[in-house]
Amino acid sequence: MGYAHVYSAAVFGIDALLIEIEVHLENALPGVSIVGLPDSAVKEARERVWAALKTTGFGFPSKKVTINLAPADVRKEGSAFDLPIAIGILTAAGLIPQERLQGLLLLGELALDGEIRPVHGTLPIALRAAREGIRRILLPHANAAEAALVEDIEALPLGSLQDAVHYLCGERTLRPVRINVRELFEHERHAFPLDFADVRGQENAKRALEVAAAGGHNVLMIGPPGSGKTMLAKRLPGILPPLTLEEALETTKIHSVAGLLPPGQALVTTRPFRAPHHTISDAALVGGGVGTVRPGEISLAHHGVLFLDELPEFARNVLEVLRQPLEERRITISRTKMTVEYPCNVMLVCSMNPCPCGNFGNPYQTCSCTPQQIQRYLAKISGPLLDRIDIHIEVPPVKYQELSSDRAGEPSALIRERVVRARQRQAERFRGIPGIYKNADMGTAEIRRFCRIDARGQELLRTAMQRLGLSARAYDRILKVARTIADLEESEHIQLHHLAEAVQYRSLDRQYWQA
Repeated sequence: MGYAHVYSAAVFGIDALLIEIEVHLENALPGVSIVGLPDSAVKEARERVWAALKTTGFGFPSKKVTINLAPADVRKEGSAFDLPIAIGILTAAGLIPQERLQGLLLLGELALDGEIRPVHGTLPIALRAAREGIRRILLPHANAAEAALVEDIEALPLGSLQDAVHYLCGERTLRPVRINVRELFEHERHAFPLDFADVRGQENAKRALEVAAAGGHNVLMIGPPGSGKTMLAKRLPGILPPLTLEEALETTKIHSVAGLLPPGQALVTTRPFRAPHHTISDAALVGGGVGTVRPGEISLAHHGVLFLDELPEFARNVLEVLRQPLEERRITISRTKMTVEYPCNVMLVCSMNPCPCGNFGNPYQTCSCTPQQIQRYLAKISGPLLDRIDIHIEVPPVKYQELSSDRAGEPSALIRERVVRARQRQAERFRGIPGIYKNADMGTAEIRRFCRIDARGQELLRTAMQRLGLSARAYDRILKVARTIADLEESEHIQLHHLAEAVQYRSLDRQYWQA
């Protein structure tokens, strides 16, 4: 009989749990049993491991092999357990000294010829290993840079099962991958290719997006086809403040778990921009899935922009599931045997036509829609969802003179400078208040404390509420946006013109929805 234990890890949400893989060999009828709530991919590991051991010349023990994944009451998913299971079998068979596995964690999927393939979730696993006192990780070449982002972790890259065995037997050395995280981060954090200087005209829309970026506010753009809504939205990440290293690591964890890190990229250094098609399901948007729970588009856009183009074309139930995550900035997905939580602190940017044909209110084209068709089209978007969108702006058609002008628009770099200064004022204001980093994050208590207005402002706001029929939530959002406009002007107090501009950004929903 033989026994061995190897450490690996499993991903749950954007965190990881240390898994101890125990291997027991017994002189009995040959067979392999994997216990400890394995999913289908883990159960299939026995075929991959058997073939990899055979083709690499190590052989498979002609004994009864029992493999336990502890803790046994937690479901294990994925193919990352292939390599540690193979090493555990060889150790139990006496080919690898058990002491060589001390303080070591193993990850990797095995090909049938012994090659080691990359796996998902390396960064959260490396962070968990560091917290548990494990300092070395044997893992695929493609994942080594990602694990090397964690200080005090030696990421030892492997190309094949033979490399792992020779290293563990002391027959060869492996050079750990080293990355200067801060140098990499500072070098790439400003590399955003799209610039607002490319956009002709639409000065009002640019101003509204600058306000949105400065306070982290959600935006709805309404205008006819070809007016530049998508073009503006795609350039929004370029005027947002650069990611902090903490934000970059948290965003990278989500993309790592989802398996969306491009080959050779270890760190997400620019703010994400996600633009799902309107045929997306609710589970794909907020996260979930059958069996394996994966982050949705709203979590993949964490610390960035979630852009929903042609908003009324999305299914009503898909849009309604956004309401709670937009408020709480995280999504909790509950299943029978597990509950997973993903962060989703995003800027929601939406665009839509004013009617099915797109020409309602267009001075250059005639609208062919009936009033009933327009109302049905707009009714696809509920009032509660609209109330969660702070800024509503109209994007009219661009005039020929603006399109043909040689004068370039203001570059994103200059706009970003103003946005960063406004965010710095907010960071100073909210210092010491947990969970509040920008004006859009403020709750009722913070609004009452930081968004005070004088008597003239109160009268203006009261008149706007009555005439536009705005809700209590819209009242709070007007004050938040006014606070952001004041921050852009470096004003300590909200002035009357700040409030008037903020009210202007709330009028479109009632103009169209009450037409």
